[in-house]
This record gives sequence, structure tokens and C-alpha cells, in this order.
Amino acid sequence: MTAQSTKLEDLPSDLKKELLPKHVAVIMDGNGRWAKRRGLPRIMGHKRGVDILKDLLRCCQDWGIKALTAYAFSTENWGRPQEEVEFLMTLFQRVLRQELREMLEENVKISFVGNLLALPNALQAEINTSIEETKNNHGIKFNVATNYGGREEIIQACRAIAEKVDKGLLQPNEINETTFEHHLYTAGNCDPDLIIRTSGEMRLSNFLLWQSAYSEIYFTDTLWPDFDRSEFKKALFAYQQRERRFGKVS
Repeated sequence: MTAQSTKLEDLPSDLKKELLPKHVAVIMDGNGRWAKRRGLPRIMGHKRGVDILKDLLRCCQDWGIKALTAYAFSTENWGRPQEEVEFLMTLFQRVLRQELREMLEENVKISFVGNLLALPNALQAEINTSIEETKNNHGIKFNVATNYGGREEIIQACRAIAEKVDKGLLQPNEINETTFEHHLYTAGNCDPDLIIRTSGEMRLSNFLLWQSAYSEIYFTDTLWPDFDRSEFKKALFAYQQRERRFGKVS
């Protein structure tokens, strides 16, 4: 899990521990542009992006943030060049295998959200191993959104609920927000307090559409491979200046 040039680090003095988000989600955008600006192939941007994600996970652990969700691969990403998609699948598999021991040592509990059955069999095996091996860990919860799409997630939840109604296991008047949330990929997770998107794009791109109803959203022009701890601190500082009213008044 440890990226190069990182070490245990206390919470910066200008951040308030009691105002930290419990759950941070990140839309990691800009790997390809980062590589292109340096005359490198896109895959080098993805490799650098993995190092940044590893350090962000460690940073959340250091600073007391309880959960991190990373948008690793969307349902739309299958439309990218085949060579890039194949590289990403292989990269995910290799990183999981290499980092499992360290996640165990550092008490990280990893889970995956998305339609995992559409992934290559070898990657599914690595995913299942990492989930099983870390299931009893009680440190930071690390959710990896892989082959994930917010609209697909909502549709599959509707189908699952409809099947229960059809079988007489659930009455229509029993369906509420809690029922619906139990049928989402993210069941058992709290909603993200803060969603960060890098690279200057200002949209959610089909990410956590239900769960983000009252999330604070932070956009930055910084490309993901440059999103270091100082950039993360800026995002947290901006978050702590906001007043979260959840549709109510102060």
C-alpha cells in the first residue's frame, strides 16, 4: 500500500479532526492527459495514478478518515481502446496481488462495488481473495468501484426488489429508502461526505448517483497523478469551511 516517499504523518494543524469527513470518494481523472503532456504512453499515467491512490489510502489512514471509495473503472470505460482496457485489467490484478500482504499488515478492509461478474476470471479470483483475506480487518475501509455505473446500480436494485415483490417476499408499501439501499452495490457503507474529482471536469460521470444526494463535491484542476497530500489537504480544508444543512436551515 505504501507509495514511494511517504511516511506516517499527523493531521495538519489547520485541519480540525472533529470536522473530518468519515467517508471520502474520489473520481480519479486525468491519467491520460498527465502522460500525454509528458510525451508518455497513457499506461504510464495509470501506473502513476496507482501510486497516488496508494498514498491517499495511507493518508486517510494516518489522518483518521474511516472510508475511501475510488472510482477505478466505470461501465463506460469498456469503450476505451482495447489495449488500454486489457492493460487496466492486468494492472488491477497485479496490484491486488502485490499489495495484499501490506493491506493485511495495515488493517485495511477492501471491498469492491460494481458488476464484478463481467470482469476477467483471473481478476475476479484476485478480487475474491483480497476480500476474503481482509474481511476481518477493522482499519480503514477501502471500496474500489470496478465496472461500476450508478444508473446500472439503481436498475439492478429495482430488479432485485421487483423479484421479491413478485415472489410475495416484500410488499410494495414496505419499500423505503432503507430497503432500496440494502439492494445497492454499496449496501453496508455510509454515504460519502466528500466527493473529489480531479482534472478540471465538473460532473459525477455516473458515480454514486444515489449515495451522493447530500455529499459535498470538490472539483480541482489538478490531474490525478499530481494529486498529492498537499492537494488532499486543500480539499479537506475547503470541505471544513462548508456548512452541511441536508436541506434544512442553519
